[in-house]
Amino acid sequence: MSFEETRKDFPILTQQIYGKPLVYFDNAATTQKPVCVIEKIKNAYYEQNANIHRGVHFLSERATEAHECARKKVQQFINARSSNEIIFTRGTTEAINLVAFSFGETFCKEGDEIIVTEMEHHSNIVPWQMMCERKKVHLKVAHFDENGMLNLDELRKLTNENTKLIAVAHVSNVLGTVNPVKEIAQIAHAAGALLLVDGAQSVPHLQVDVQDIDADFFAFSGHKIYGPTGIGVLFGKEQLLEKMQPYQGGGEMIQKVTFEKTTYNELPFKFEAGTPDFIGSTALAEALNYVDKLGMKNIAQYEHDLLEYARIRLSEIDGMRFFGNAPDRSGVLSFLVGNIHPYDMGSILDKLGIAVRTGHHCAQPVMDHFGIEGTVRTSFAFYNTKAEIDTLFNGIVRAQKMFR
Repeated sequence: MSFEETRKDFPILTQQIYGKPLVYFDNAATTQKPVCVIEKIKNAYYEQNANIHRGVHFLSERATEAHECARKKVQQFINARSSNEIIFTRGTTEAINLVAFSFGETFCKEGDEIIVTEMEHHSNIVPWQMMCERKKVHLKVAHFDENGMLNLDELRKLTNENTKLIAVAHVSNVLGTVNPVKEIAQIAHAAGALLLVDGAQSVPHLQVDVQDIDADFFAFSGHKIYGPTGIGVLFGKEQLLEKMQPYQGGGEMIQKVTFEKTTYNELPFKFEAGTPDFIGSTALAEALNYVDKLGMKNIAQYEHDLLEYARIRLSEIDGMRFFGNAPDRSGVLSFLVGNIHPYDMGSILDKLGIAVRTGHHCAQPVMDHFGIEGTVRTSFAFYNTKAEIDTLFNGIVRAQKMFR
């Protein structure tokens, strides 16, 4: 099946917006869902809706099996060593908050240091700031150059015996930079520190192997890889998770509760308080099966071709400025055209049926680096086409003429 043929699996792409065919270029924010994922959600509610892990009746056992099979699917998809290392969360944000709290409470003390980078999404900045305030830990920042590439020499100099963890995006949601996370893991481990990778923008586009990266923690969201909203994943090395304090208390994460003392459940359930999204987990597994059939290497190559075509095509527009020129990029293309405000550009493109993202993209330090308020961001998926990029080109030119 060609990638253009996949469009038939995404009914939302057939609709018209203001009388124009929908061109959806906001995939970094959330991807559309194939029919098989939507059907999986519907059928799960029809056929196996029962709380998991607690019932001896048939529906509960069926739902439990589906949920745990989904966990094994995630393990296989990112090549984790054990399904005990896969924790279901509400998304990347909750996964990072979980680590910031539980890792911080267990391993961090006053005077320790955490390193983040200048290109992080707010979800990989604010949780660490909160932990640093709570534990009196110092937050340090590694910067990127004008091409959007991290300064690894600076990162090495920032690490020392006080460094506890480096937190870095695998792929920048603004610049598209693919960071060398395997090399960063070596830098962290050489200093006796750990590495957390924000994989929200990499898992949908690149083949991920957490063992090859040697990441200590890795987080991603289901809705960015054609799965449902409200479900995400935290991978953590088992020996670390065993030592870390739980993030939340309640049902499911306990072994025994008395008023004198509570003992916690084994992994991964220790970090999954309350009723999990057992419908979302099975739908996420279905989404991963879908992209597996297409092949992550094939997806990466096709999307790379789209990205390069867009860059060449849009560079023909007078006043076009791209942000992020690293040689290894994925997923997104951020730009400004002349003095046109990104909101104005986005609004005009919307009237032409073209969905793009405008603003700071939850990465205000990136905007501060370039001295701008925001950008227009186009982000690609395998169901996008070069013809849609041509439509975007024509839309930008039309907007440009209006502002002249």
